[in-house]
Amino acid sequence: MEPNLDQLAREHGISLTRPSPENVEVPITDATKRKILAALGVETDPARQTAPKPTPRQVVEKIVPKSFLPGFLEGKRVWGISLQLYELRSARNWGMGDFDDLVQMITIAASQGADFVGLNPLHAPFLADPDRCSPYEPSNRQMLNPLYIAADKITGFESSPELDARLESLRRTDLVDYVGVAETKIKVLRDLWKKFQAARGELADEWREFDAFVEDGGESLRRHAMFETLSSHMGGLGRGTGWKSWPVHYQRATSSEAAVFAKEHAETIDFHMWLQWHAHRQLMTAARAARQEGLRIGLYLDLAVGEAIDGSATWGERDAYISDATIGSPPDPFATQGQDWHLAAFHPAAMASGGEAPFRRMLSSAMRYAGAIRIDHAAALRRLFLVPIECTPDQGAYVDYPRDELLRILAETSKRFRCIVIGEDLGVLPDGLREDLAAAGVLSYRILSYERGEHGFKPADAYPRLSIACISTHDHQTLAGWWRGADIQARLRHGIVPPDVTKAHVEERRHEREDLKNALDITGTHPPADPPAVTTNDKKLEELVVSAHEFIAKTSSMLAAVRLADMTDEKRPTNIPGTSDSYPNWKPKLSVDLDQLSKLPLLLKICEAMREGRSNP
Repeated sequence: MEPNLDQLAREHGISLTRPSPENVEVPITDATKRKILAALGVETDPARQTAPKPTPRQVVEKIVPKSFLPGFLEGKRVWGISLQLYELRSARNWGMGDFDDLVQMITIAASQGADFVGLNPLHAPFLADPDRCSPYEPSNRQMLNPLYIAADKITGFESSPELDARLESLRRTDLVDYVGVAETKIKVLRDLWKKFQAARGELADEWREFDAFVEDGGESLRRHAMFETLSSHMGGLGRGTGWKSWPVHYQRATSSEAAVFAKEHAETIDFHMWLQWHAHRQLMTAARAARQEGLRIGLYLDLAVGEAIDGSATWGERDAYISDATIGSPPDPFATQGQDWHLAAFHPAAMASGGEAPFRRMLSSAMRYAGAIRIDHAAALRRLFLVPIECTPDQGAYVDYPRDELLRILAETSKRFRCIVIGEDLGVLPDGLREDLAAAGVLSYRILSYERGEHGFKPADAYPRLSIACISTHDHQTLAGWWRGADIQARLRHGIVPPDVTKAHVEERRHEREDLKNALDITGTHPPADPPAVTTNDKKLEELVVSAHEFIAKTSSMLAAVRLADMTDEKRPTNIPGTSDSYPNWKPKLSVDLDQLSKLPLLLKICEAMREGRSNP
């Protein structure tokens, strides 16, 4: 044991213990302390240490700054529909949902009385590596995903028999063919860009708007476009699309070699900025459509907790990120080895510093379109579990983040854009986090299956007023899948938990089903008299699903979100946490076309339940 090492770790916000699967705190090793300190840029050799650079102090404020809440929510409870934008099927999209489909989805939601449409993160991916498709491992959270552009809505678009045939093929797939979609869409968009350039005189107003967008985007936009250009170039040379595999002189955006490359490829860089402009324009159109359709909250956008370690954000702004450790989670009963999410974390000393702090810019990039945002893994406002590069999660440690500064920036930006803030406060949470978030006006995130106490499921009136309630999310099975235990079997099948743990989970689920039935009975939501069999697909299970949504509608929560996959009774999960190649995460499409949604009996029943339950006190 090295007392000086422990002291140094504490000074820089490193917790000296971490949880275990048995829910017991275990000490981290000295090797872990050194690696985390090194990742934070702290010298651990006493002979080479200069003045210590401790983690930012927590400033205790007398008044906690509160995030924005609209006045109409006083005494009101509203609801909305959540979905993965790419999963939408339509007769006109190009093999994945796009911003024009979103406008149609907004119309459907409004017709059913919803007040928001919730979406997966819309952050920029690696365009040169389309199969790297997780919205929660983006290349850059401050930029948008150009694959959501409805190319056929851009001035100058013309179809052809060959393109029509290709698009029909892409629409027919049950999984999103990201490679096919990207190849087809980017080719057409390049042609449209050339037409835009050639028609500069005729499109003078659009050019002025584009030039203003580029000026407003500044260096961040230019570097992202430069990264996309380099990423495609390096991928074509077999050097990889992420910057960590590039030649050293291209690994920094500020290098002279990168500057020469940018000059030689200026037109392509302009093209990528043009893509960002069109994504921005179409998402703004959707946001306006939501207001015009009467959705009082509008778009509800999701913010990923981090970015890819080798993407645009970390390349363009190296000093804002930790480079030698990634975000993960410690071992727990559902992931006994822990998890390494391979995401880059903001450096705690950099993310809130300066007037244009990285955290503020990231929030602004989402809030400009949204009436609500959800902060994935809200514990990051207090601490993150960091795993040193080339280590396993059990060799990681918690590191403190500047909570007070982050909450202040969150409140200021929320008020500026009049945007509600929701914090995903699930999993292993630091003591007092939920109280901190509530004091800051941040809504808690309450999922039905997680809301259990010693005596079963919590009653509907026990849900905190300052919260959003839902049945399931992208990381969960639908309620029908949960009832069948599909999530338990998936974790076993993909080797996430061992058979003995699975056996315990199966037995626990039996009790959970009984508890849910009891909670629905007590709340008076009219579940089926006899619980559906685990293997059933019959009407009883549908009745149970509707009853569970009636329960969610009756909760005290200000907001309630209904997952579209629950209303279309999807059998394939969106994502199975802990898997990569063994399951096609983020690719399954809905089983129903967009045009058919308003005719689905289950969807109509659930929407009716939400309207009635939310309108009654």
